[in-house]
This record gives sequence, C-alpha cells and structure tokens, in this order.
Amino acid sequence: MIDINILLAWGATYKQVAKGNIVFNEGTACSFYYQLVSGQARWVNINDEGKECIHTVIEPGESFGELPLFDNEPYAATAIADQDLVLIRLHKPIFIQLLKENQDIHFKFSELLVQRLRFKFILIEALSSQDPENRITALIQYLKKENKNFCSECHQLKLTRQQIANMTGLRVETVIRSIKHMHDKGELEVRNGKVFC
Repeated sequence: MIDINILLAWGATYKQVAKGNIVFNEGTACSFYYQLVSGQARWVNINDEGKECIHTVIEPGESFGELPLFDNEPYAATAIADQDLVLIRLHKPIFIQLLKENQDIHFKFSELLVQRLRFKFILIEALSSQDPENRITALIQYLKKENKNFCSECHQLKLTRQQIANMTGLRVETVIRSIKHMHDKGELEVRNGKVFC
C-alpha cells in the first residue's frame, strides 16, 4: 500500500505477531496505522456464540484497521494473525501528517477505502440472496476481479471453505456442498481440495 521506506522515514517500526495472537481488539482505541509485511491475518467480528464474520483476509502489502484513523472511534473489528506476522506500524498522528503532506498517497489511500466500501455493497447484496451459490459466486467474482486472495497465475482461490463461510454468512457444510455442486456444473474447478476459477 505505502512504500515501506516512506513509512520508515516517517518513524514507523516493525512488529512481529505470532500466529493466533491478536493485533488489536474490536472496541479498543486506535494508536497506529498497520501494514502487513509478511504473513496473513484476518479482520473479523466475533459474536457471543464465537462465530466469526470475516471482513477481509489481509495479505502482505495491505493495510488494515483504518477506520479509527479517520473517525477517532474504536476499532470496528478484531485483527487476528493466521500466520506469524511481520507488521510495520506508524503512530496515528504521524500517519495523518504523512497523508496531509503527500497528496498522492492520500489519494491512493482514499481509493483503497472506496474499494473496501464497494466490496461491502457487493457482499450485502449477495447476502440478501437465499441461494448460497449466489453468495459464493459474488465473493469469488469480486476477489478475482481485485486479484485479492487469488493466485493470478494459476487462478486458485486462496481461502479455506471455513473462511468462505465466515465471509458469506453460510455454514461450512453449505459451502462445501455448494462448491461441489458448482464444480459439477462446470462453474469452477476443484482439484486436490483447492478451488480454481
């Protein structure tokens, strides 16, 4: 998202987070801009029953947890390390100053926020469908278009069935059954348990 050398020049520091640990919790105050250098994390809400709603799976180069940087509200979701992480983080007031002094970075950051908002519109529309295949198709089409959580060379979806379920509000059994049905209809391909589109 933002060149690491620029972040370091503004005083950013690296932080390591072990797999399974929390980067920040929903409802806590925001102190940093976070950008993933290596590993994978998920940005989730967890209900009282322990069920996760995954908003996004964060890959290297992506930022996350941006909302409270701009509205001074607490984090709207929790970030959890799916793998060992290396993050780069910059104190919130310095990050805001960086944006003020670098219009091109500010504009690119605004584009990112708009893309994420558009993704929410697509998901909300898909969630209104009672057909699980429509929900899964909407998610896959968006991720493929944005080349997010996709291997662009081999066209493999890099999400587990559980992650798909948590992003679409479906049960994992429904996702498994639907993906098999979609494979049988030729809408996607399943090889060695992996989904290709």
